[in-house]
Amino acid sequence: MQKELRKILTTLQNALLRHKLLVSVIAGVTVAVLGAFIVAGRSNKPAQAAPRPLDVEVIRVEQKEVPVYSEWVGTTEGMVNADIKAQVTGYLLRQNYQEGSLVKKGQLLFEVDPRPFQAILGQANGQVAQFQGQLEQANSQVLQAEAQVAQANAQLLQAQAQLTQAQANQVKTQLDVNKYAPLAEQKAVTQQDLDNAVQANLVAKAQVEAARAGVETARAQLRAANAQIGTAKAAIATAKGQIENARAAVRTAELNLSFTRIISPIDGIAGIAQAQVGNLISTTSAPLTTVSTVDPIKVFFTLSEQQYLKFTKRNLIEARRGASVVQIELELILSDGTAYPEKGSFFFADRQVDQKTGAIRMAGIFPNPGNVLRPGQFGRVRAVTATKPAALLVPQRAVSELQGSYQVAVVGADNKIEMRTVKVGERSGSEWVIEEGLKAGETVVVEGTQKIKPGAVVNPKPYTKV
Repeated sequence: MQKELRKILTTLQNALLRHKLLVSVIAGVTVAVLGAFIVAGRSNKPAQAAPRPLDVEVIRVEQKEVPVYSEWVGTTEGMVNADIKAQVTGYLLRQNYQEGSLVKKGQLLFEVDPRPFQAILGQANGQVAQFQGQLEQANSQVLQAEAQVAQANAQLLQAQAQLTQAQANQVKTQLDVNKYAPLAEQKAVTQQDLDNAVQANLVAKAQVEAARAGVETARAQLRAANAQIGTAKAAIATAKGQIENARAAVRTAELNLSFTRIISPIDGIAGIAQAQVGNLISTTSAPLTTVSTVDPIKVFFTLSEQQYLKFTKRNLIEARRGASVVQIELELILSDGTAYPEKGSFFFADRQVDQKTGAIRMAGIFPNPGNVLRPGQFGRVRAVTATKPAALLVPQRAVSELQGSYQVAVVGADNKIEMRTVKVGERSGSEWVIEEGLKAGETVVVEGTQKIKPGAVVNPKPYTKV
């Protein structure tokens, strides 16, 4: 640099000697050149140009009537969730379904070793046969006793006939005695005739007494036969009761034997087996698995008491008897941020508000073709709960949140940035309703808000919605 300066000075001096008329001009040039070189020697930094305006994408604030969405955290749940539990105690023999697969109502899921229950059933059937034999024996005894009763009745009738005949004979012999006694005193008949009549009367009286004894004997036999019938009938009643108890034991044994085949009570998705083959299971064991009906599927979500009252006032939830919730459309946003393609509807509202949380549980119902949704998934349930007239809308990307306050970057007429605090309201799709801080037609920055500062000049370009 210094060598170049010396060369230039030497050249200028020679020029001054040759051209004295241009001394003043050359002197001025020399000073300027020297000044430039001096400045160049002091700093190696090039001169900076004025900053170029930043490119940003902007949009005008719209004003229109918009639907207002509400969102709640939801959890999927099967329409019916059947816990499959053992109803008998025994060793698990085999598993007959594939975990996570669709099973049909009545399909065999597990088998418990049936042999102990088959033995109990055989024993119960044996008791039924034994008591049936006793019943048949008692019936036979009744028939035999009834025959004895009939025979005793016949003997009683015969004895009563003999008694009647003996009494008639005795009356005749008594008449003979009465007739022969005065005649014998008058010597009209012999004493022998009178004695014969008296003797015949005594024999007739003896026959009457014998006939009476025969009647009593026949009556005793009849009573004994009737007693045998009563005993036999009591034996029949006992045998019948024993048979009914034995048959009840058979039905119980058959039911327990059927419980060794554990089947699905519903159509649905079967979960992971919680017991392994060979495990001893009982009625107090944990569920073997769970089968859930998932098409359609329920989604539970919770509303605050204030939201519930607001919905009730808007007649979204009907209060008349037998009504649940009007069928307004629900959307489900899955945990990965995608929207579930099927639309749902309100299913029911719980019977009470939780006093601890001040919230009420609601349920929506969604079609689930292909069983894509499974119980236990989380998501966000959305629904249009109101409409807002003349709402100011900006994209959510245009709103920045800082320590609980919201700001937007407004582009002025001179393309300068003004950071303005706004009050946000409900969300409508991908846009945010602005309650205060903006006017319709103003221009706000959507893309590039991270690069700009208040007062910065920008180059605005139209924002293209994706």
